[in-house]
Amino acid sequence: MKRVFPLILILLLSSCTLLRPAQPVTVRVGVLPILDVLPIYVAEAQGYFPKSLKVEIIPVASAAERDQLMAAGQLDVIVNDLVSVALYNREKPQVVVVRTARAATPSFPQFYILASPKSDIQKVEDLRGVAIGISEATIIHYVTERLLQAEGLKPEEIKWVPVPRIPDRMAALASGDLKAATIPDPLALLAMQQGARLILDDSRHPQYSLSVYSFRKAFVQEHPEAVRAFLAAIEKAVKDVNSDKAKWAGLLVEKKLVPPALTGSYAIPDFPPASVPGKDQWEDVMKWALEKGLISSLLPYEESVKADFLPR
Repeated sequence: MKRVFPLILILLLSSCTLLRPAQPVTVRVGVLPILDVLPIYVAEAQGYFPKSLKVEIIPVASAAERDQLMAAGQLDVIVNDLVSVALYNREKPQVVVVRTARAATPSFPQFYILASPKSDIQKVEDLRGVAIGISEATIIHYVTERLLQAEGLKPEEIKWVPVPRIPDRMAALASGDLKAATIPDPLALLAMQQGARLILDDSRHPQYSLSVYSFRKAFVQEHPEAVRAFLAAIEKAVKDVNSDKAKWAGLLVEKKLVPPALTGSYAIPDFPPASVPGKDQWEDVMKWALEKGLISSLLPYEESVKADFLPR
């Protein structure tokens, strides 16, 4: 009998351990104040993230801050782009693209090449040899070159000048210090309100512009079901946004995703359904990054982009 009691006690303690509910997986989400992250805020507001996840939304002020936190392991998922992914993974795979966040469409551009109201630039051909304000070695740099090449400009005819901060770029464009600049939506619309002229946008060549959800590779390996649950919530939020865009105008203002001057007039774009960038899109970005010396060799699509976690 002396041995029976301890055995029963062990069995009882084991059963209690088995019945204890699993602790939620913490998902730390780094968000810039950009429209691309709207579905994350909608999923939070609608309660779409399941109890199995503890989602912490962490605002970041800049892409540089986002990348520093991600590299330090203090974020688990971010919204970035394929150029950024190439920079993360140039030594070894560190992040995995699991979903497209936003993409340019024929109806909703994502990047605009604008001319200063104080310049005489009226059409794409006028940009030959003109220094265009961009952020160097970024998606804006890539999109600017690809759009102009698609419109017939030769690589040697495309000139640019680095102006990393968008507010500085917009101010230089307005003053005439820059004759042209590439500005993302929705700030490009604000620049046009202030007199800038639209020369070209990516609605003509939407294959070059998109943003993505990227998870840390280690997180994906440790918590694959958490990734699936997160993306299932994002899918619900995307459907909500696309079905009733007016409903989220207040959230845009609250989270500062559009400039105050555009409040009430800005049209929310369509967000893409569950998908990942195509292999051809990835390979074109890698080719460009290799030419620019940002990577030393072409990175395999299959190591950096995974469609396995999308809702079925």
